[in-house]
Amino acid sequence: MPEQTSIDKIPVTVLTGYLGAGKTTLLNRILSEPHGKRYAVIVNEFGEIGIDNELVVGADEEVFEMNNGCICCTVRGDLVRILDGLMRRKGKFDAIIVETTGLADPAPVAQTFFIDENVGRRTKLDAVVTVADAKWLNERLKDAPEAKNQIAFADVILINKTDLVSPEELSEVEARIRGINPYAKVHKAEHAKVPLDAVLGRNAFDLDRILDLEPEFLGSENDDHHHRHDHDHAHAHGGLKHYHDEEMQSISLHIDRPLDPDKFFPWVQDLVQKEGPNILRCKGILAFKDDDERFVFQGVHMILDGDHQRPWKTDEKRESRIVFIGRNLPGKMISEGFESCIAK
Repeated sequence: MPEQTSIDKIPVTVLTGYLGAGKTTLLNRILSEPHGKRYAVIVNEFGEIGIDNELVVGADEEVFEMNNGCICCTVRGDLVRILDGLMRRKGKFDAIIVETTGLADPAPVAQTFFIDENVGRRTKLDAVVTVADAKWLNERLKDAPEAKNQIAFADVILINKTDLVSPEELSEVEARIRGINPYAKVHKAEHAKVPLDAVLGRNAFDLDRILDLEPEFLGSENDDHHHRHDHDHAHAHGGLKHYHDEEMQSISLHIDRPLDPDKFFPWVQDLVQKEGPNILRCKGILAFKDDDERFVFQGVHMILDGDHQRPWKTDEKRESRIVFIGRNLPGKMISEGFESCIAK
């Protein structure tokens, strides 16, 4: 069997967020709006999330048919088994949404799409979407490490229930989110009312989109041959307070000289083996010596996935950029290690 190109792969959105933040409201919208798309929705524990029963037809089995062409199923067993079953159904669907329970770390779900070959052949991770409650997020970030993981891990963050807070509280929540994850797209909403294409079909995990790496508000402060953004000197954003999260950091590095693949791969493998539990996400675009194609990679904890992507364009600057998001990262060590991969 030839490998499927990514065009044919079914995109998967992982939907996460703290209990009560509004994931179910968002899911109910996806499942009931007449969008003409066919979604398969995998919910972690059907009992606890109250999807509107009118939407569910034949709710006595593991897979539920929805009246707008969506299907819905519960993961009491194994995600891989469910995905397998979905893939065998007649009349495929356009996309899959996996809703994780409120306390869950989204990483193991995301990793499934890298690790399991059958799953990886037929699906691709589209984006991790985190729904955050404008009113309670600040509290949650103090007492719940999962809430912080969900923010750090996200490609898209929906700040929900904005009608319950003052504009000052809202900008405070936003600044706090930015302190943890400067890379995600942030949307604000009441009753989870965002356009569905803001959360679905994002292609954020697509290695073509990996250039969206630079945080929205860091700007290019100094293009010296090598610089590191730590958030202490990130520009404050539109007069917002700037939070520096003690535990979570993002480190963004770039080098404009070609790298040696025989140095880079052992270095990055070794780094994620040692620091894997602390590295939530990493991604990068690499320019290797004597190689006319861009190499792109990304990782979730210890699992890395990468490939040649396309030839460098003539007008493109051939430089290597990598980003790590995680807790208590050894920035100096990572920065020096990356530099040691420059080809002699």
